[in-house]
Amino acid sequence: MTEQTLDQKRAVILLSGGLDSATVVAMARAEGYSCYTMSFDYGQRHRAELDAAARVARDLGVVEHKVIGLNLNGIGGSALTDSSIDVPEAPSEGIPVTYVPARNTVFLSLALGWAEVLNARDIFIGVNAVDYSGYPDCRPEFVESFERMANLATKAGVEGNGFRILAPLQNLSKAEIVKAGVGLGVDYSLTVSCYQADNDGRACGKCDSCRLRAEGFQAAGMADPTRYF
Repeated sequence: MTEQTLDQKRAVILLSGGLDSATVVAMARAEGYSCYTMSFDYGQRHRAELDAAARVARDLGVVEHKVIGLNLNGIGGSALTDSSIDVPEAPSEGIPVTYVPARNTVFLSLALGWAEVLNARDIFIGVNAVDYSGYPDCRPEFVESFERMANLATKAGVEGNGFRILAPLQNLSKAEIVKAGVGLGVDYSLTVSCYQADNDGRACGKCDSCRLRAEGFQAAGMADPTRYF
């Protein structure tokens, strides 16, 4: 670790390899953080997003990128972890089947553990309450509640060195996120957003995530570098 990173404030950032999380890494870097990114091999439908996360981490110059193995497909219950459940290709009412039970709670818990080890006080997550699919663990209430729990459940929190859970995209539209990322130099061609991308990271163009991404670039008046199969 360099002397510079020892002097900088540190942040742990959840990095999925998608548009939102890549933007959050760039935002944290612009705020002077020494960035540590964490991704999860949790039994998702494709590994293309993990390859994308590694590309983004390299491109944005993070200090360390860590991939944690989980087995959320062991409990299933989501189109993203159970291949017997089809990914919907049309908008649906209510919480969609692409919701992964407890995913952000589990991911933030592991990020919290790593942050405590690193003596990092800030944890970034790219959840959004404007252009999102209705997931309950993307709401401001969830982020606020997790922060309270984090400061009750850790040695650092109990000793007064509390944590912050930062969600800088929380109230931004997808178009605003795209504009912010482009302004910070994010190369969105490195990212993968599709729920059912192929092994080369090419997108279906039909799922909810593809739709929101395309609409965001269009509203921002910018070309979407997504590759489709």
